[in-house]
Amino acid sequence: MADKLPSYSAFWPYYLREHGLARTRALHFFGTSLAILCLVLLVATGSWWWLLAALVSGYLFAWIGHFFVEHNRPATFTYPLWSLLSDFRMYGLWVSGRLEDELRRAGVQV
Repeated sequence: MADKLPSYSAFWPYYLREHGLARTRALHFFGTSLAILCLVLLVATGSWWWLLAALVSGYLFAWIGHFFVEHNRPATFTYPLWSLLSDFRMYGLWVSGRLEDELRRAGVQV
């Protein structure tokens, strides 16, 4: 991708295509679930170490998916905020059972 995408609505289908393999998405979902758990523990305990644990667990599993499964560069490096928003959007669609339709609209075979 040579040019930056002009809007989030253009970024979203690109983001989904960058997560075309189910194993990549599974690693994302695992990492995001751990990150959410760490944030809950941050609130429950007040220990700021849980914030660090949330960041590490969220990004570690996602980046493993990109580098070793999908073999692409994480969009986080170019679009950090849109990527974070999209990770939670993808997670929410997965939890609600609506992700497959969204993937199909983006051109991902499921």
